[in-house]
Amino acid sequence: MALMSKEKIVANRWGGQALICLFISVLSGIVLSLQYNPAEPFYSTVVIELIAPFGSFWRAMHYYSSQAFFLLLLVHLLVILWQMEYSYTRSAWIRLSASIPVTILLLFTGYVLRGDVTGESAGAIAEHIALSIPVLGKPLNSLLFDVMANGVKKVYANHLIGLMVLGGICVWPHLRRYTAYYRNHYILIMTVLLLSVALPPSMEPEKVGLTHIAGPWFFLGLQELLRFMPVFWAGVVVPLIPLAALFLLPEQARKRSVTLIMIIVWLLGYAILSVMSLARM
Repeated sequence: MALMSKEKIVANRWGGQALICLFISVLSGIVLSLQYNPAEPFYSTVVIELIAPFGSFWRAMHYYSSQAFFLLLLVHLLVILWQMEYSYTRSAWIRLSASIPVTILLLFTGYVLRGDVTGESAGAIAEHIALSIPVLGKPLNSLLFDVMANGVKKVYANHLIGLMVLGGICVWPHLRRYTAYYRNHYILIMTVLLLSVALPPSMEPEKVGLTHIAGPWFFLGLQELLRFMPVFWAGVVVPLIPLAALFLLPEQARKRSVTLIMIIVWLLGYAILSVMSLARM
C-alpha cells in the first residue's frame, strides 16, 4: 500500500506542476490579449515584443509556460498509464483524454497567431488538412481556422475562448480532485521566470529564398509525414491512432500494457520523423 501511495504522489506531482504552468500561461495570455490585434497579427506581435512595456517578458512567459504545461501534462498522463491504476468511467476517461488534442490545438493556434512565416505556413497546412476530411472538412475548417478567408480572427477567438472553454470542460471534474500549491512548485515557477527574462521566444519574418519552413516542434513529424502520404492519411488518420488507442484503453491490465507499448512505439516513430524534418533545415 505504501508503494502505491508513493506512486500516486509522483503522478500528482507531475499533474500539479502542469497545473501551475497552466495558471501562469493563462495569466500571461490575458496580459497579451489586451495588446494584441488579430487584424494585424505580425505587426501586433512585433509591437508587443519591441515596444509594449515588458511585452517581451510577458510573451516569453506565455510561450514557456504553455510549452511546459503541455510537456508536463504528457508526462502526467504517461505516469498514470504506466502505473495502470486509474479508476474512471469510460465517458470520464474519454473526456479527460480529450484534453490532449485540445491542448495541442491551443499550442498550435498560439503559433498561428504570431503571424510570422512559421505561423502563416502552419495555418495554411492546418487548413488544408481540415479540408481533406470528407463531409466534415469544410464546416470543421470554418469553425477552427478559416485563415484564407478571415485571417486569424477565428483562430484568435478559439485560442482565447473556444478551446479554453472546451479544455475546461474536459478537465474540470479531474481538477476538482486536486489542488496545486505554489509553495510546492517554487523551483518550477522560478525556472519559467528566468527563462522568460533570459530567452525571448523566436519570431521569423518572411525571408527571400526559403526552401523549407519548420513548423512548431510538435508539428514537425506530421509535416515530414506529409511528404510521403496523402494529406488525409498523414494529417488525420496517423495522428488519430494514439488518440483512439487512448480513448479505447481496455480495462484489463494485460491489454493495457499492449496499448501502452503501441502508444510508445508511435511516439518514437513520430520523434524520428521530427528529427528528419529538423535535418532539412
